[in-house]
Amino acid sequence: MLYIKALHVIFVVTWFSGLFYVVRLFIYNREAQDKPPKEALILRNQYQIMINRLWLGITWPSAILTFILGSTLLSTYENIPTWLWLKICLIVGLFTYHGTLHYIYKQQKEGHFSLTSKQLRIWNEVATVFLVGIVMLVIVRDSISLLWGLLGIFLFAMVLLTSIQVYQRLRK
Repeated sequence: MLYIKALHVIFVVTWFSGLFYVVRLFIYNREAQDKPPKEALILRNQYQIMINRLWLGITWPSAILTFILGSTLLSTYENIPTWLWLKICLIVGLFTYHGTLHYIYKQQKEGHFSLTSKQLRIWNEVATVFLVGIVMLVIVRDSISLLWGLLGIFLFAMVLLTSIQVYQRLRK
């Protein structure tokens, strides 16, 4: 079972790596559309190759293997503890987030850019909030109260949003 747990953690790491990086590529791809047409086309073609390889070759397979291995680990529990139910809720949210990224992936592949680079930057931080919440639940488990945990995640999200605003101002 330890090998399954180790592989689960490995694929969680590669899945999150893909989630973090693909949105950065979405941002760069979106910003490339503001370049002169010839340059925009070259950049879009290159970013699309990078996005396809990352999304279909790393991120999706890692998500699927994370799910399979996690489900295998979950099947070893006779009674699922409260912290694990909360983790499952966060994981459902994370897969929902993954689905929204797939929607953005398909849009950009078709040349549609409905989100601004600023909106994508904010959306990029959602994965960080899920990561913090899931890791805190796994490590701290029953020692953390639900109220303090939710408050901590909310405050962390506010810090991330503030950081994005500060970055935008410094960039201008």
